Amino acid sequence: MIEVRPGGRRRIDRVLDAAYARDVDTLPMTTLRERRDEAAQEETDLSYLRRLLHARIDIVRAEQQRRASGGDASIVDQLATILAENALGPATGSGRHQTLEPTRAGEYRRRAEALVGNADLSDVSSLDDGKLAETLNTFREQEASVSQRRREVQVVVDTFNAEIARRYAQGSASVDELLASERGEDGAGDGA
Repeated sequence: MIEVRPGGRRRIDRVLDAAYARDVDTLPMTTLRERRDEAAQEETDLSYLRRLLHARIDIVRAEQQRRASGGDASIVDQLATILAENALGPATGSGRHQTLEPTRAGEYRRRAEALVGNADLSDVSSLDDGKLAETLNTFREQEASVSQRRREVQVVVDTFNAEIARRYAQGSASVDELLASERGEDGAGDGA
């Protein structure tokens, strides 16, 4: 489970701290953008972990289905098909387009792999039915936790985006100031 530690140093701790998105209407535009970008990166990383967990859930479920049907093809031989079916299936979740790359891919991959304990996921056929069901339940619980945190982070991203959009709509922020601040020009001001 992904726990948030109030006052913690991790990015998720900061992003989901109640004070992080409080009083957004008083924050300088640069701070709004920085926090929005930090929250968006956390969302990207959580989405990556969620995809890893979905793949592992699909593999375990495929092994359960193989056993139930009496199939004798190995999961390894079916791996490309198993993973492609998930990728080609109907979209679920927020439907957000993400342009960022996960920053903690290795950490999340290790975390997802650790969930199977001593079992080698590429050999799920060696697990007895009980251990296979236990592994599936563990993955599903983790996926639910990750999905919940991801939704919470999305609310934070949306809060910052809404405030930025409001400022542009009301004219208290301008694209010219944004471009000047990105170029590092003097006098860009805090409103960019």
